[in-house]
Amino acid sequence: MNINEHDIKAIGQVEIVVTGQDGKIKDTRSVKNLVMTVGKAYIAQRMTAGTTQIMNTMAIGVGTTTPAATQTAVISEAGRVATSSFSSGGTSGNEVTATATFPAGTGTGSITEAGIFNPATAGGAGGTMMCRTTFPVVSKAAGDSIAVTWKVTVS
Repeated sequence: MNINEHDIKAIGQVEIVVTGQDGKIKDTRSVKNLVMTVGKAYIAQRMTAGTTQIMNTMAIGVGTTTPAATQTAVISEAGRVATSSFSSGGTSGNEVTATATFPAGTGTGSITEAGIFNPATAGGAGGTMMCRTTFPVVSKAAGDSIAVTWKVTVS
C-alpha cells in the first residue's frame, strides 16, 4: 500500500460574487486556493487546543504574487471584514464553509487576491492565514459589494 494513499489533504474552493449598488450581479468567480503551511498547522492545533481562535475574518487585496505555502498574509490588503457565517459539515462531514461580505466602500479597487484568517479580534489585522488565492481582476467600484464564500475540504 502506498503511504500517500493515507495522506490527509486540505483543499479549498472560493466563490466570489460582485454585486453593484443597483443589486444586480456584475461578476462571479470560482477559484481554487492554497492551504498555507501555517493553515495546516492550525488544523492540527484545533484537534488538540480548544483555545485556538476560529477563522473569523477574510481579507481581499490587490496583490498578484502567486500563492506559496509559506506565505502568512495577503500581499497587498485592500479590506478586511468579519465572517458573517461559519459552518461545518458538508456532504461527508469534512467541509468547513465561511462567508463574508465586503460592503460598499470596503476593499474597493482591482481585487486579485483573498485570504481567510483567525486574528484575535474579529475584523482585526494579523492572525494565522489558513488559505490564500489569486484570480484575474475583479473590479469593485465604491458602491459595489463582494460576497466571498470559502469552502475547505479535508480528505
